[in-house]
Amino acid sequence: MNNRIVDIFKMEPTKDLVVKGWIRSFRANRFIALNDGSCMSSLQIVIDPDLFDKEIISSLNTGASIEVKGNLIESQGDGQKTEISAIEIILIGKANPEEVQKTILQPKNHSLEKLREQGHLRMRTNLFGAVFRIRHHMAFAIHKYFNDNGFFYMHTPIITGTDAEGAGETFRVTTLPLGENNKDDQNDFFGKPTHLTVSGQLEAELAALALGKAYTFGPTFRAENSNTTRHLAEFWMVEPEIAFADINDDIDLGEDFLKYLIDYALNNCEEDLNFLNQREKKEQQQLPKDKRNELSLIRKN
Repeated sequence: MNNRIVDIFKMEPTKDLVVKGWIRSFRANRFIALNDGSCMSSLQIVIDPDLFDKEIISSLNTGASIEVKGNLIESQGDGQKTEISAIEIILIGKANPEEVQKTILQPKNHSLEKLREQGHLRMRTNLFGAVFRIRHHMAFAIHKYFNDNGFFYMHTPIITGTDAEGAGETFRVTTLPLGENNKDDQNDFFGKPTHLTVSGQLEAELAALALGKAYTFGPTFRAENSNTTRHLAEFWMVEPEIAFADINDDIDLGEDFLKYLIDYALNNCEEDLNFLNQREKKEQQQLPKDKRNELSLIRKN
């Protein structure tokens, strides 16, 4: 049975483990840093090059995917508590060394601009791995919190004719031919103007008036005349609705909800949060002094 690296780090030394992942680095023809995405840290695989075919050894380069069978032992070096002494290595997928040299898989820091150029690989980087592991835990915590507090989850429409909050007409959805100024909505598939939703609030309110407590958590689409790096046209929004509640009930819910999410993140995302924190500190140190002061002032305010 295949073992996840995040679980292997919690194990005591044992025999006959199987692990699969992608090679982060291979040095001295002996030490493989293997990562499977289950956590940020890579597992060290130690091999005896005399025990493996030269063809296998030559294929153990950055980006290749492998299956390793071996024994989990106490590490002889610094930086890790345990490591795997490899008995068998199966090559699952090769990676062309010349092509890898041109990619973001190389073990060094890359700018966000560089990562955008290779979107098919950026999920393998520490930055995107940390962000999406945290996102997963937060999404799970949101559903768990509301479920444990008696709320019912509503799937509200993504395509809708409801103009919530007066912002609903930004992203029009139509089957009419592009480029035609056709005002006859009867020719449209929906028979009336429709658009991508900006809120599930109206449907959630109806649900709360029947079920008592309801919430939505899904994609919403908004836009304004803005091209800043903070601007999003699509994001996921949480919208709880409660029957028989006043403003104090709303405040208590919001406070308890945020405390729960923060606590959940600290307990389940410590490694990823520490990485992002250290990355931000390094980026701030690289900024000119006036920019660092400006950023500090913004945060204080």
